[in-house]
Formats: sequence, C-alpha cells, structure tokens
Amino acid sequence: MDEPNQLSQVRRMVAQYVRMSTEHQQYSTENQSVAILQYAQSQNMEIVRTYSDHGKSGLSLVGRSGLQQLLYDVKTGDVDFTAVLVYDVSRWGRFQNPDQGASYEYSLTSAGVPVHYCAEQFHNDGSLSSALLKTVKRGMAGEYSRELSVKVWAGQRRLIELGFRQGGPAGYGLCRHLIDQNKNFKQVLYPGDRKSLQTDRVVLVPGSAVEVEVVQQIYKWFLEEHLGEAAIADLLNLKNISAECGRTWTRDMVHTILTNHKYIGYNVYNRHSFKLKQKRVNNPPEAWICKTDAFEPLVPLAHFEEAQALIAARKYSLSNAEMLESLSSLLKRKGRLSAILIDECEDMAPSKRYAARFGSLIRAYSLVGWTSDRDYSFIDINRAIRKQHENLISSICANLNDSGANVIRDSETDLLKINGEYSASLVLARCQTLPSGHRWKIRFDTALKPDITIAARLTADNETVLDYYLLPGLAEMGNQLRLSHENPLSLEIFRFDNLDFFNAIARRSSIAKVA
Repeated sequence: MDEPNQLSQVRRMVAQYVRMSTEHQQYSTENQSVAILQYAQSQNMEIVRTYSDHGKSGLSLVGRSGLQQLLYDVKTGDVDFTAVLVYDVSRWGRFQNPDQGASYEYSLTSAGVPVHYCAEQFHNDGSLSSALLKTVKRGMAGEYSRELSVKVWAGQRRLIELGFRQGGPAGYGLCRHLIDQNKNFKQVLYPGDRKSLQTDRVVLVPGSAVEVEVVQQIYKWFLEEHLGEAAIADLLNLKNISAECGRTWTRDMVHTILTNHKYIGYNVYNRHSFKLKQKRVNNPPEAWICKTDAFEPLVPLAHFEEAQALIAARKYSLSNAEMLESLSSLLKRKGRLSAILIDECEDMAPSKRYAARFGSLIRAYSLVGWTSDRDYSFIDINRAIRKQHENLISSICANLNDSGANVIRDSETDLLKINGEYSASLVLARCQTLPSGHRWKIRFDTALKPDITIAARLTADNETVLDYYLLPGLAEMGNQLRLSHENPLSLEIFRFDNLDFFNAIARRSSIAKVA
C-alpha cells in the first residue's frame, strides 16, 4: 500500500475512533436530558434554566461552575424557578463524604427550592424511606469512585512494570516513540502529540545525537571537573547550546538531568500521588514503582550513582559560623542577598535552612551586616498574628471546657482533639487590602488532617477577628482558599459570626435514666 493510501486509512481510523468516543459521551448526556424532560412533562413542569458540568470530576466542587452557579443563584434569590430537577443522587458528586452532597441539597431545600430526582425509584418527599435510600445512593456514588481508582491504579502500575511511559514530556536528550500492541514502531511523538488508539503505547528512546552528547558532557563536567549545576548551566549558555524547547539553561534543569532515573533507562512512577483528590503526598522511595532497563540509558549506572553520592554529600550539617561565613562570601560576590541567590549556590545550605536556623532570613542577613531596601513590615504583622493565634486557641479550649467538652491540645501542632471523637485546627487569615477590596487567603494544614478547620478572618487592621468559617476536612477545598466579602453559597454555609455553634456541637448533654 502506498503512502497516500496509508495516510488516508489512518485518518479514517482516527476519525472513526473520535466519532465513537464523542457519540458515546453525547448519548450519555442526551439520555439524561431525555429522562429529565420526560419527568418534567409528567409533572406538568416547564424547564426554564439548565445548570450542567460536562466532563468534570465529581470528587470535589472545584471546577464545577454549573453547580457553583446554581448554589449561588439560590443563595442570592436570583432564580426564576420553583424546583430543581436532578437526574439521580450521584449527580451532586461522587464525594468521599456522603454528607457533602447532602449539604448541597439541603442548601436548596432550606431556601424553598425542592429537589426532584428523575431517574430514582423513590419520591424525594422527606420520608424515612427516601432519606435512607438517598444515604445509600450517596455512599454508592463515592464507592464507585473508590473502586474505579483501584482499577485505574492497578492498570497504571502494570503498564509501568511493562516499561511503558505514563505521560509527561520526554525531557532533554530523550524522545517519545509510539508503538502498537505488538511493540512495533509507529511514529515519533513530538511535543503536544498524543496517541490516538487505546492499544498503542509510548516508550522513551535517546533523542538526537547532539542532545545525548550534551547530557553525557554534563555528567563529565559534574563528576570529573567538579563543576556545580549553576556553573554547568552558565557554560552551556556561553556555548549557545539551547535547552529543551529552545530555552536558556538554569541550575534546576541541570539538576534534573543529574537526578532523574530516566537517563539510566529506569521507568519510575508514583513519586507523588493525589488519589481521589484527597491529599497530594510525596511518597518515600520504597513506595515508588520502578522498572529497570525499560529504556536505552544515556549514561552508565555507575556515573549516575556517583552523581547522587556527590549531591547527597552536600547536605551535611553546617555550624552557624560556617553558614554565616558562606552568606558573607555570597554578599561580597553579588553585592546583595536573596533566597534565590542562596539556593543557586551548590556550596551553601538552602535558604529554608537559614530561615530555620536563625529565625528568619532577615535576621541572617543582619548578622552579616546587610539590610534590604524592601519593606518587610508584613513580618511584624505576622508576628502579631502568631500572638493572636496563641490567645485565641487558648480561649477556644477554655470555652470548650466550660461547655463540658473534653479537649486535648497538642503542644507542638495546636491540634485539638475534642471528646476523643474529632479534631480541629485553628487558622488565622490576614486581611489584605487591594484596589478591588479586602481579600483573605486561608492555608490549610494538610499534614495535620483536621476534621474541622476553624478559619478566623481578621479585620482590615489585622487586630481583631471579623468572623469564622468552620470548614470540614472532607470538603476538598485544596491546599488554600481565597475569600472576599462576597463568596459563593457553598462557602457561606460554613460562615459564623462567633464560635457559639462550634461550642454547641461539642457540648456534652446528660441522658436521663430510663426506668
């Protein structure tokens, strides 16, 4: 078969695959739309507005503009409808905490907007049977995501162990090859290209001879001539050698080449995980999925291990005098100091270690006789906020104890264990005054995994508490949350003027003895 006919056949196959995938998605969506229309007709209802989130994950509220808009419209009263039709219970989301979906339905019904389920076999009339069935359905929706996650993870692990690449750019000196189910070469995948058939696989191979030679030269400079990553990057830029995608070389790019296992032919996966969108974690090396000899190596294993040993040796503990001496030397060379300049020096401790050792980078700078022109007044504000945190957490503990609750406070993390049943953590959000108004940024302490995060918003002067947000740990709000004076209903349902409600749910009540 000549080349034009081959190209024509491939195009027909790709078009057929895309058409089948699109038709399947459209069929699913149209099926639900037909069911809702039929239900509306049977109830003599007229559909006046539609909210939908096509192709969005139901594990969290993030990215679901349709549901967020619905909740916001109901909260503000900007509605021209008297009821909401939902295909089934799982359409709220496949949340890992069933109560999250229930809270969204409650926010509508409490505003006088009843919810009708079109494909369920029960009437959403508030009866005990419907409440039980909805609870079961919400649990089943979350279980579906958990089971699917296990299956997807098992499939990804098997593909890694077979030596196939699981997404991501190839990297400098490497190239992606597309192979069929029999491991026969099909084509080169350039940046932005993706495989079109489910049975096709991707593997890494050495790239151009010029890039492979540059990678090997980087290891030679690092191991034999003892040049650091920054010096190697400068040398490559002086030689007018472009990095990946024509970019300029940086220290981090060189460091990646010296530490990434793919340059010795290893296929490594599961360095990080974000299962069910619950929490992003950095996995220990023993949890990594590693396939050796998956690709053709660009550098020998012995050279790679020697480079890792040299990099690890730079992390030995330095004394305070040695760290300040290195900082003073950097000041003489550069004429100024910054965290970026410190991190760019291989022979110095990282900037985070300076901040931890001396209390802050500003104090470390002052110890070597340098003062920045930058305004660091926010540091004083943060110090005052830390004092408020101590006073407020102590007040919360006292109020909980007065209400009869049993509270255990962790002396290191300030995590509160209440009645031995659930935990709570306090976060103070500093008020930032911008031209568009006041803004608050709440950073969640994901390492503690509190069941409830008490987010206290401060007033414009950052001296007193404005209000509180009692945010459940399973609300899947990410690592941080930005708030303004007006927020969506999905957030406002957690806002309180004081902590009376928080104290009330922790209060112990005596149960009368039944005769």
